[in-house]
Amino acid sequence: MPQKAHASRPVAPSGRRAGRSQHSDRAPHSGAVTGSSEGTYWLETLGCPKNQVDSDKLGGLLESEGYHPAGRPEDADLLVVNTCAFIEAAREESIGVVLELAEAKKHSARLAVTGCLAERFGQELADAMPEVDRVAGFGVPVHIGRPGGPGPNRPIPSFDLLNLPRPRARAPWAYVKVAEGCDRHCGFCAIPSFRGQQRSRAAHDILAEVEGLGAQEVVLVAQDLVSWDRDITGPAGGRRKAPAGHADVDGLVALVRAVKERVERARLLYLYPSGLTDELIDAIGDSGCPYFDLSLQHVSGPLLRRMRRFGSGERFLRKISAIRQRFPEAALRSSFIVGYPGETEEDHDALLHFLEEAQLDWVGFFGFSLEEGTYAAGLPDQVPAELVAERLRECSGLQDAITATKRAGLVGTTCRALVDAPGRARSHREAPEIDGVVLVPRHLAVGSWPELEIVDAVGPDLVAAPAKGKGRLGPGKRRGNDGQSYGLEAGKPTALPPACSLSAGV
Repeated sequence: MPQKAHASRPVAPSGRRAGRSQHSDRAPHSGAVTGSSEGTYWLETLGCPKNQVDSDKLGGLLESEGYHPAGRPEDADLLVVNTCAFIEAAREESIGVVLELAEAKKHSARLAVTGCLAERFGQELADAMPEVDRVAGFGVPVHIGRPGGPGPNRPIPSFDLLNLPRPRARAPWAYVKVAEGCDRHCGFCAIPSFRGQQRSRAAHDILAEVEGLGAQEVVLVAQDLVSWDRDITGPAGGRRKAPAGHADVDGLVALVRAVKERVERARLLYLYPSGLTDELIDAIGDSGCPYFDLSLQHVSGPLLRRMRRFGSGERFLRKISAIRQRFPEAALRSSFIVGYPGETEEDHDALLHFLEEAQLDWVGFFGFSLEEGTYAAGLPDQVPAELVAERLRECSGLQDAITATKRAGLVGTTCRALVDAPGRARSHREAPEIDGVVLVPRHLAVGSWPELEIVDAVGPDLVAAPAKGKGRLGPGKRRGNDGQSYGLEAGKPTALPPACSLSAGV
């Protein structure tokens, strides 16, 4: 169990998407908290996009019970923190947010903690944090103050958060979680211990959610996306068939194509490289969003085997080359763990060489976090923290330069982009919340798809104007000679924590 963070630590450090919101504007996992009588709620979400999906469903559940979003945490009757427990830094952030909200809430308000931290540490968390009124693991409703709610003689109900109804999207895009859990046994990862084995959603449920969201871009997510559908079988070992009147989709390739038939843009995150077949590459490229988020973690063959993973830098480069040959406009992202036990200078040099060769668009770097109960926790040759920090700086510095060069190389080109918010858009090259953005004139309607000319690059962000208006901006400027006002807030330089690269987009 991590130590309590100081209550005044920043709630939205750079490195995570900012924004505490009554509409779950940030992201982690679930467990469910339902409230009592009518009132207002405030829902904080930390961590990954999969948690954002859980929070969207949890918010919809609260509203179905009579709750309404509060404008500020200080005004809420019920405050809920959907936490992340993936690595130590995420746990510390989660605790810091809980403490800050405990300090900010009104005296009569109740504070509930759910998500991965609640599921993983449960009673230990409750004992350590008297500020919290309820700690709820996955799929366990906590009725705070409700007459007739769960008591010593009443069984606590449970539900399947993965398949709860989802409210309509409030933005032009939305995440859709297609599976929960993971059957892999990576040496560094504790997720299977509290998320369980992979459990795929049926295709007809996924497609029904896609249609109901009303979003123009859908981002498919899961702990192991390429393994979706492999666990779906009937009682005789055959495939489970869709109900009459619903699409019967066999495999991820077919699912991607079916989603694309229903939305303007379909994007996939977290692709395990061994599952990225030629057929899947083609399906992604043909979807109109040739964006490939490859879960590589490292490139040294011996170190990858020590991580209980497969592959090598050479094999990964061949895969990347094959993608670019098929789709020259493809954008590629990955993430790497630095300082895994036994990582040598040769391993680190191999990673630096790979970054130079691969020329990825976006990269996230994470210092190894020792997780209790994982294979890596018992490995010898732990890398000193000071050396991990030094290697992170080297990787980040190199990749920042690569990303800046690639973004600057787009100046003068055109792209079609989805306007997410006033002054801010994204082309196929930018995944929501984790990559840079395209700054556009603020008059462009949210949800529109303008054809844009890239006129400048500012760090990870691009500046663009409608293709028919050729006004150009000087470096760092936010108003061009075309007289347009561009998105200011999205283009501000970001001060990133030491463990993240600007190129990580997080």
